[in-house]
Amino acid sequence: MGVDPLVAQGLTVAYGERTVLDDVSLTLQSGTLTALVGANGAGKSTLLHLLQGRLTPTAGQVACDGMPIQGCRDRVVLMPQRGRIDWSFPISVREFVALGAMSRRSFGCCDRDAALQRVGLGALAGRRLDALSGGQQQRALLARTLVQPSRVLLLDEPCAAIDPPTRDQLLSLMRQLADAGHTLLVSSHDWGTALDHYDRVIVLDGRVLADGPPGQVRQLLGQQINPGAQCHDCA
Repeated sequence: MGVDPLVAQGLTVAYGERTVLDDVSLTLQSGTLTALVGANGAGKSTLLHLLQGRLTPTAGQVACDGMPIQGCRDRVVLMPQRGRIDWSFPISVREFVALGAMSRRSFGCCDRDAALQRVGLGALAGRRLDALSGGQQQRALLARTLVQPSRVLLLDEPCAAIDPPTRDQLLSLMRQLADAGHTLLVSSHDWGTALDHYDRVIVLDGRVLADGPPGQVRQLLGQQINPGAQCHDCA
């Protein structure tokens, strides 16, 4: 029996008297597409940073392939939220994507140009970053993620503030990656997308409120969930 790619046990993060995450445990398996759903301030980004080893928890631990995450951070890649990137930086889309592999010894599931083609940006490889639309920026971020040699992908709000066709394209690509054996954990505040497109849904609000297949989560939380609604409408 193989070792699970990513396991978190008892993760707690507290700043003084304020607890951001409280005893969060989860196991991610290979070839799965999991949604991490919660309102703004629920702790989704904090959890993703813990799972990638960028933050140290107040309590708890994270293991990747059975080893402490601190010694194997390069096996887990975190795609940040679009708003955390300076899109005015004077480089091309091709150069931006190549930055993802500069500190790595090998390419991920595809090289720079193949990654751009895979996300539908091949024709825009020479365009400057500041000329991209919001949806194109999201795809450029995903391409930069794909050139990194990691089997575990943590995506922070990749479908936020983009049009439905672009969202569907990204969801289709994420499904292809999971089917190819990658492990994906995707944060979102969109109930409808989570319930309709993912293998598993984890509902977070400082702690895990529900965790399971979409149908089971819908049943557990009952009338709080309305397909298509945002999490802040479901409290």
